[in-house]
Amino acid sequence: MTKLLAVAFAAAAFGAALIVGGVGAQAPPAPMTPGQMPPEQRPRGPMPGGMHGQHHQMPMRQMPLGQDAFAAIAEVVQILEFDPSTDWSKVDLERLRQHLIDMNEVVLHAAVKGTPVPGGLAMEITGSGRTTQAIRSMIVPHAAELDRMPGWSAKTEPISDGVRLTVVSRDPSDAKAVARIRGLGFAGLLVQGGHHGPHHLAIAKGELPTPH
Repeated sequence: MTKLLAVAFAAAAFGAALIVGGVGAQAPPAPMTPGQMPPEQRPRGPMPGGMHGQHHQMPMRQMPLGQDAFAAIAEVVQILEFDPSTDWSKVDLERLRQHLIDMNEVVLHAAVKGTPVPGGLAMEITGSGRTTQAIRSMIVPHAAELDRMPGWSAKTEPISDGVRLTVVSRDPSDAKAVARIRGLGFAGLLVQGGHHGPHHLAIAKGELPTPH
């Protein structure tokens, strides 16, 4: 009987150790400070009213807001509110909303027919109604941004119900560059460049001329 009790106590102790170890293994790690985070996860933007010489940063959203345009506007509003130089008399968030509607029309509703050309890709981007308007207002200036990128040449020309966008490598013999352009296609080329965020902020701040 004594031996059985000893075995039972040993089993109970081993089980308790497993439970404690399991809880410890599942415990969430201690939160990282901004300095310990990878650069892409760190909060962005300075917060006003720093304390004791410390650099405080604007908090970022931790959870998605459920709708992409809503989230984009919320992020811009956050930036504007934390920027003491914001001139609220010039802020035009409705114009930003209209631009985001145009983006939605182009990304989701435009018809795209891509054709390989020497050195790259030509794309006929067409739509109807608001989509046609959005294509013309977005793709023409975006082509100018693509044309500024190293190694690429981009141009547009008007066609019925839209535009033709042609993107080619400045070195047509660079097979890798040509394959990249064709692999990206319209959707991939549309997101190239780092101008989208600053462009949205400039629209919201009323810093861009009103399009005709």
